[in-house]
Amino acid sequence: MNILLVYPKCSDTYWSFKYALDFTSKKAAFPPLGLITVSALLPKSWDKKLVDMNVSELLLEDILEANFVFISAMHVQKSSAIEVIERCRAYNIKTVAGGPLFTQEYENFPQVNHLVLNEAEITLPLFLDDLASGATPKHIYKTEGYADITMSPIPDFHLLSMKHYVTMGIQFSRGCPYACDFCEVTALLGHQVRVKTSHQVINELNRLYSLGWHEPVFVVDDNFIGNKKEVKDNLLPILRRWMQEHHCPFTLGTQISIDFADDDELLALMLDAGFDYAFIGIETVNEKALRDCGKVQNRNRDILQNITKIQRAGMQVSGGFIVGFDSDSSTSLSNLSRFIQQSGIVTAMVGLLNAPKNTALYHRMMAENRLLSEYSGSNTDFQSNVVPKMDQDALMAGYKGVLCAIYRCKPFYQRLRTFLRTYRHSAFHRKTRKQNNFTGLLKCFVRLGVRHRGRWEFWKFVVWTVLHRPHYLLDALTFTIYGYHFRKIYHLD
Repeated sequence: MNILLVYPKCSDTYWSFKYALDFTSKKAAFPPLGLITVSALLPKSWDKKLVDMNVSELLLEDILEANFVFISAMHVQKSSAIEVIERCRAYNIKTVAGGPLFTQEYENFPQVNHLVLNEAEITLPLFLDDLASGATPKHIYKTEGYADITMSPIPDFHLLSMKHYVTMGIQFSRGCPYACDFCEVTALLGHQVRVKTSHQVINELNRLYSLGWHEPVFVVDDNFIGNKKEVKDNLLPILRRWMQEHHCPFTLGTQISIDFADDDELLALMLDAGFDYAFIGIETVNEKALRDCGKVQNRNRDILQNITKIQRAGMQVSGGFIVGFDSDSSTSLSNLSRFIQQSGIVTAMVGLLNAPKNTALYHRMMAENRLLSEYSGSNTDFQSNVVPKMDQDALMAGYKGVLCAIYRCKPFYQRLRTFLRTYRHSAFHRKTRKQNNFTGLLKCFVRLGVRHRGRWEFWKFVVWTVLHRPHYLLDALTFTIYGYHFRKIYHLD
């Protein structure tokens, strides 16, 4: 078999970092980890080729040489995925599709030859068995229950053109113990947290290391501490030892819930193991909205103090925020802007409330006749698929007001100063080898310091950093590039 694995193009969103990548030699922020895991589940004797359309063009000759084209996609890749499917149909090449988009919306893709839904570890073997036995493969393969990910293979990292990515990805766990009503994670992967063995994680790091990777690695778990005991007792001590034995080849980042700030031992273990970045779903500082959406882990706590504690310890915090909850008002949106500025969270993803299919919020919106359209998956398209309680015009004005208040040049550089006053490099961070991107730095000075209309604020910030936080200058310049991306993606420039 000749198998072509295709990852469709992502639209330009917060997470694409499109305008930040212009300052580097990279073409994409993250690799298609799910698709290279699927590749590793296919028979070893099959010839496999990967085309990530975010880093390279999908050529006609690649399609024509394939017996099957495997496609995995998220909602934000829907339009590109449809184009790929139609190109394959035009030449009568069979398609096999899976991943979040197709699992949630399989009824919308009758043109796909074979839909392999849910988790590949348990569903893909059904398709492969039919092929091997000579039976006619079915149109839809679905499974109940969840995969035992201790059986998940090392992803086929070798299929990637690794030089084109900013960050590699690995996975430790699936599922989340919490029940936020807007979150698609539990709709897809359940509440029971399933983990790989520490041995599996180390094997994946060994594979990346052997392939010459010495840049950041992101642990893509939806909540890294969903099984805190396993993380603390087994994974982190082994991970710390591996990092030390290999002379700290890369730094780590992950997604995690805010309650990890309550555990000083956990925070110290993560820092010692090489974590220097955490994305945290903060969502809102409106206590009623937190209660209504079931975000229990964020309630009745001083989130600002938690963020300061984490950043002071040596871990940069990114935050996810949502506007458009039923209890939101112009006042709560102003409070959100104020909180983000005070927190020093440099990369703040602020999006409108949406209801992904099969979430608790989706079912509630359907029951209340407040569902407007399908979920786009984008956090930057200024669209929601639910009817808000807040006046629509006031909500949009308030949303745009939040974006302006945090990403216009002057407030953004003010927030950068707040972050740098608080942040302390961890001991691990200081030991990690850094490769300076001098071309990127030159572009930064030219684009932001000469050509950009916010150049005066840029130079004031650079001078302030040199005078007050000189050891953090490279970090500071990197964050100015992030700000440039956010202003572009939200059309604020």
